[in-house]
Amino acid sequence: MEFAVTYDYRCPFAHVAHDHVLDALTTDPGWRVHFVPFSQSQSHVADGEPDVWDHPERDSGLLALQVSVAVRDTDPMAFRRLHRALFDLRHVEGRRYGEAELREVLDRQGLDADAVLADVAGGAPLEVVRKEHEAVVAAADVWGVPTFLVGGRAAFIRLMSPAEDAAAARRAVERILDLVAGWPELNELKHTTLER
Repeated sequence: MEFAVTYDYRCPFAHVAHDHVLDALTTDPGWRVHFVPFSQSQSHVADGEPDVWDHPERDSGLLALQVSVAVRDTDPMAFRRLHRALFDLRHVEGRRYGEAELREVLDRQGLDADAVLADVAGGAPLEVVRKEHEAVVAAADVWGVPTFLVGGRAAFIRLMSPAEDAAAARRAVERILDLVAGWPELNELKHTTLER
């Protein structure tokens, strides 16, 4: 199974979904997963306003995406650890995505923070983030995170809580993939209330 899933580190629902995917990957499900950076800031730019790509220094979320891409494209296994740590920085530790915080996360993951941040400063990761963001918008009208893309179909999915364990995470992701790829007639399912 090959699929993609979008992320912006600031989204709590992306955090939950990506924890499921990362946990499931530890069971060696045979998936090929492409983690696609998506700027929520860019998706909210009003007509006539400058794109976030024009002033990346104004958006710490975009800085975190660039850091992740710099690692993803050079060390995929380290990326998985970093990916979880970048989500946790915000959603577990309650911290922001400033350069000092990102440097600390890179160091904790045993990565060369100077090299990663130099790569970001060179501009290549920003271009990758922009191209991948624009590609999923153009191909599948993606507007948010987390969106799962499977076999030419895309669906925005919100999981409400972390998985109990890796096996439960795998079952949840497989269910999502089955719904997205295998049931194209389903356009939207939204519970009117949460379980009490």
